Amino acid sequence: MITHLPPVAIEGHQSSRSGSPDHPMRVATRRAAGLEAGGWTSALRDEVAEFFDGLAGEWHTRTSPERTAIVMDALTRGFDPLFVPRGVALEIGSGIGAYSGLLAPRFSSVLAVDLSLAMLQRAPSGPAHRVQADAARLPVRDGAAAAVVLINSFLFPAEVDRVLARDGAVLWVNSSGEYTPIYLSFDDLLAALPGTWTGVASRAGEGSWCVLRRWQ
Repeated sequence: MITHLPPVAIEGHQSSRSGSPDHPMRVATRRAAGLEAGGWTSALRDEVAEFFDGLAGEWHTRTSPERTAIVMDALTRGFDPLFVPRGVALEIGSGIGAYSGLLAPRFSSVLAVDLSLAMLQRAPSGPAHRVQADAARLPVRDGAAAAVVLINSFLFPAEVDRVLARDGAVLWVNSSGEYTPIYLSFDDLLAALPGTWTGVASRAGEGSWCVLRRWQ
């Protein structure tokens, strides 16, 4: 069950409106989450890596104070009230590291993972530890993550379930809401993740976010 909080306005925020059901990254998102036939294959992994390697040089143009405000809203209204123990935050699809600095004060360490080496090479050396990896097979032991953070990122449900601590939380953010290329609805999140989850969700500007925790 998800409790929906009132939306908040973010002045000046506009959706990119670049996402659609037939966008190749939308299709890849659904395949990765097990919601569409085909699954996450080596060919699809290579296609996604090539796609984001090609965008790495201009990815900084897609960051903005308004997008940062969406992530901050998700953290302050959704995540912080849960009092998740300080530990490792696993930031999947971290890209050029635009949001790692928002996570660092809340955790003992941040492990920022991305498939694209070109993206990671453009990220700052801190405050996160940066690792190139396929999030379908994370180099993280079982139950090691206090939080799994997915900001415009692919969901691999079995891996999220495996690495998340029993008292941990999942943070899901779509900067352009349903128009984000990498997008799943909240219902799809609940359907894809193993087990039973509860959480809170809201909209911030044109974006949307959800924070989930396993039902204890």
